[in-house]
Amino acid sequence: MDTASRAEDLVRQLTLEEKASLCSGSDFWTTQAVERIGIPAVTVTDGPHGVRLQAGRTDHLGLNDPVPATCFPTASALAATWDPDLIGEVGRAIADECLEFGVGVLLGPGANLKRSPLCGRNFEYFSEDPWLTGRLAAAFIDGVQTRGIGTSLKHLAANNQEFRRMTIDVIADERSLRELEFAGFEAAVRESQPWTVMCSYNRLNGTDACEHGWLLTDLLKGEWGHTGIVVTDWGAMNERVPALAAGCDLQMPAVDGATDAQIVAAVGDGDLDVEVLDAAAVRLVTLALQAEAARRPDATFDRDAHHALARKVAGEAAVLCRNVDDALPIGEDDHVALLGAFAQTPRYQGTGSSRIEPTRLDTLRHELATLVGEDRVSYTPGYDHPTHRDDDLITVAVDAASQADVAVVCVGLPDGDENEGDDRDHLRLPPTHDALVAAVAAAHDRVVVVLSNGAPVEMRWIDDVEAVVEGYLGGQAGAGGLADVLTGAVNPSGHLAETFPRHLDDVPSTRNFPGGPSTVEYREGLYVGYRFHDTVDGDVLFPFGHGLSYTSFAFGEPTLDRDEVAVDDLDDAEVTVTVPVSNTGTRSGRAVVQLYVRDIEAAVHRPDRELKAFAKVGIDPGSTTYVKLPLDRRSFAYWHPDLRAWTVEPGRFEVLVGASSRDLRGSASLEVTGRSLLPERDEPVVYQRPTRYLDVDAASFEALLGRPLPDNPGFERPYTRNTPIGATATSPQGKALVWAVERRLRQQFADDPANEALVRSMVDHAPLRTLLMGGVTEEELDSLVDLVNGRWALGSERLLRSLWERRPGGVAG
Repeated sequence: MDTASRAEDLVRQLTLEEKASLCSGSDFWTTQAVERIGIPAVTVTDGPHGVRLQAGRTDHLGLNDPVPATCFPTASALAATWDPDLIGEVGRAIADECLEFGVGVLLGPGANLKRSPLCGRNFEYFSEDPWLTGRLAAAFIDGVQTRGIGTSLKHLAANNQEFRRMTIDVIADERSLRELEFAGFEAAVRESQPWTVMCSYNRLNGTDACEHGWLLTDLLKGEWGHTGIVVTDWGAMNERVPALAAGCDLQMPAVDGATDAQIVAAVGDGDLDVEVLDAAAVRLVTLALQAEAARRPDATFDRDAHHALARKVAGEAAVLCRNVDDALPIGEDDHVALLGAFAQTPRYQGTGSSRIEPTRLDTLRHELATLVGEDRVSYTPGYDHPTHRDDDLITVAVDAASQADVAVVCVGLPDGDENEGDDRDHLRLPPTHDALVAAVAAAHDRVVVVLSNGAPVEMRWIDDVEAVVEGYLGGQAGAGGLADVLTGAVNPSGHLAETFPRHLDDVPSTRNFPGGPSTVEYREGLYVGYRFHDTVDGDVLFPFGHGLSYTSFAFGEPTLDRDEVAVDDLDDAEVTVTVPVSNTGTRSGRAVVQLYVRDIEAAVHRPDRELKAFAKVGIDPGSTTYVKLPLDRRSFAYWHPDLRAWTVEPGRFEVLVGASSRDLRGSASLEVTGRSLLPERDEPVVYQRPTRYLDVDAASFEALLGRPLPDNPGFERPYTRNTPIGATATSPQGKALVWAVERRLRQQFADDPANEALVRSMVDHAPLRTLLMGGVTEEELDSLVDLVNGRWALGSERLLRSLWERRPGGVAG
């Protein structure tokens, strides 16, 4: 009997109450078992760049006794490799660690689009481009699931900010959602079938994601063909019965069976079709059987081999952004002044639910000295705080640089600037980091800046330094990978998977980020990342796809296997583009060949160019490789708002190939034949002819939406379960609640200053319903809501004391 048939047979043996119990967890990280008939529990745990498993008492924030595991580079670094095969290898390695730790499902990868460089969780996401995101996410999923470990593609959908992420209502038009935010998820689902998909915290066009029937059932399960389960993000559940009816199978974490009882009652009252529950139960039992089949209690993984893989990936991910006069690599006889505290205390991962306890941790100071010799490396910290400048430290650093052949300055963003639950409000580096770079650059003519950050930053000193290496958050072996690149042991081949803007104002979403108090409007529409910057020919610091090498590559003119194709033929056939690429330098290297498509004429506005294919190829000096890239129907299609379908219009398309979205080396033309062009839509001028400073007015956005904008109210009484905790502080009883929650969080975080921003964000923005994850019952939550609304008869000092001094657990965000 196959797994699906066995699952159906087991579900037929379950009582109504047992079926309902499967729809929520048994604790924070485990699903419900039904031992009576042999349905096992499944352990799930956070990823996505390693296994974040807790050995002791569990909590959502991962504060208690994390088990050491390999911390691989984060998603922004993985994306910079542009190497699906390598990302698949990382997935297999993480899955092997899951097998040793008894984990059945890894909660990753994250496929949300980088709408703004300010999103505090961008280090967990791949790219501003949906096509690249989808291919890399699919590669990761395939890698993990080939070992029999499930994945959770997250967070569906439009979870593009941390500000009020649990309550914000994203207002976006369907075309932009289809072509951008949804497209990466769609590709990963269609290509790789993740065992689970995690729905997001936020609302989407007025409906909570976990209750969004069109999103979870019509689109995900129906149109895209997803066969696995949908699980909530932790604490995302709003109303359980409507969510189950909408297609949300599993609520996490456990809430003491309260919502299971709601499901049973809804079936009994006729408010929920039992067939909906049965279908969810079959999917959940199938997941449990899949995970059980892969269990290997004797499994182990090779920690040294995984560390070596992490180093290899970090080296492949490092992006050589600038290299004037061949400042890099470091020469055999060069003496190096290694400056900046990050060289000794590296920033190698983000803060929040993905934080890994590494099995070991490399430092650039040690790894560089190992490669070039300790006598050729002198280290000085240059700064000891992000904002408090120490001129003595800078003076010592400048003196050290003056005695060296090359100055390597290590700067970036500290933990507190990039974390789950909080967004940045600027792109600047810490002032002490900028001051160190500026001082050294003024005194030396060969300065190399090494960056450690999860998202783009401004570089006001860019014209004063000779080289920049973007190391991203390179994981526990990131320093080793950087040392390999700096010394030339590895020829850099990383390319940016996102645009680095010169200024925050250059980013269209800035005018509507993060929005609030209740809604955020995606007024920029399709103009995200290079789709905007390249359309308006805007000045950027580094373009999408950019990356240099220690060798050079020449691209020949691309050729197509046909000059003309009918629209209908694209349903069954592909157009193959062949690009000759030659290594014209003196050492072996890897080139990233990028293919963009431009629609010359369309009935709707379109970005100037869109990535539709790529390949990463190794080429020896003097050799030429012929790279073949396929284009299918979707490569030429857009989502037509009126037809509500993917549409390819006849006409001329340009196929552009190059080393970045701006460094285009060749082009070819393709004529698509078929029906005449559709009538042009009457679209607002701001979208048809965008300017370099894109500021979309409300009327234009309403025209794009096809409906009036919803209200954007604040949080006044009467408060509800979805009111942010911090918003209740306008009353004495609300202030008492905020104080109690903050006190509990600080106890959990051991008053660590590095987590101050996260604590404040959770207190300010997490809705009252998240208290359910801290041991508060449904009845107690209702009493608290009454209390903060001034209904004293239903709340009391005894209730608060019981909640915050006697009950175990805490609040999760």
